[in-house]
Amino acid sequence: MREAAARPPRAGWARNRAVAAFIAMATVIGLAGVIGGAGDASARIGGTQIGKQEFWVNGCGMPNVKVRAWKRPGNYKTAILLDGMRAQYDYSGWEINTNVQEMVRSGVNVVEPIGGPASFYTNWDAPSNFNNQPYRYMWDCVITNTLVRELDRRGFRVGASRKYAIAGLSSGGNAALVIAAQNRHNFDRAASLSGYNFLNAPGMRTALRLAMFDVDPKPWNIDAMWGPPWSPRWFANDPFMNINRMHGMKVFIGSGNGLFGQYNSLPNVFDDLFKGSTLEVLAFTQAKAFEAAALVQGLPLMTYYSNGTHAWGYWQDMLWNAKNRGFFR
Repeated sequence: MREAAARPPRAGWARNRAVAAFIAMATVIGLAGVIGGAGDASARIGGTQIGKQEFWVNGCGMPNVKVRAWKRPGNYKTAILLDGMRAQYDYSGWEINTNVQEMVRSGVNVVEPIGGPASFYTNWDAPSNFNNQPYRYMWDCVITNTLVRELDRRGFRVGASRKYAIAGLSSGGNAALVIAAQNRHNFDRAASLSGYNFLNAPGMRTALRLAMFDVDPKPWNIDAMWGPPWSPRWFANDPFMNINRMHGMKVFIGSGNGLFGQYNSLPNVFDDLFKGSTLEVLAFTQAKAFEAAALVQGLPLMTYYSNGTHAWGYWQDMLWNAKNRGFFR
């Protein structure tokens, strides 16, 4: 979904079906091959060598994907961070708008694949014909195949479990949950920050369709992603439908409540109110629906809710909250 404007850095089947139906209704109400490295650099900070790297990985049929990463010897985890629907091709929004790269100083390597606007970080059925996309997105292949292989080669697979963490915001949040749930051999924790974690809730497909009409290059055809609404791929890529595959993972769910908070200011009041608030209320209802379903299925969650809209400052705070509470350990 749409992210706010960029800001400066700083045990029973029947019972389960009944509960799922109730959650759905509650939600409706709430809605109303690796390419060689392009360049590596390192810096000594506080006596510790920190390497900042930029490299490219094979795009699985897409153009090659640029990756920027921060790594320190002795760190205990590597986290792959996914952008949102308005991802750019020069830098990740995480690098442009937040300070989460600083986690490298205190135990967590940070990896940011770049690009993929409106992609949902998934493999599409076909190119988007509405805006004449010249290739189909293959982001699931990139993240779970070529990126992981290159990170392994570069020594990013660290820690006791020898598995990666993955986190994303907005449309990258639900993608992070599904990618981790379906690739447990490589991932053992996932975080969704203001993500859309119940994609098959009534009204959601229409909401996503409208949102993707407003992402450059406009408009994106959502039917080219997972097919028509009755396609089984809609269920396969819904975090709500993948909860049973998340047992044994660490899962973090964060969301604002749509109310103005510390990162909202008067000059941005129009976007914050009519876009950021609306989108965050939607994300909040989706987070609560997912939390209820996880409780029914016995999946413990780490959660974080606060005042806030669909904006970078709040996502930065969510990720630091997760780290400070031991999510990456």
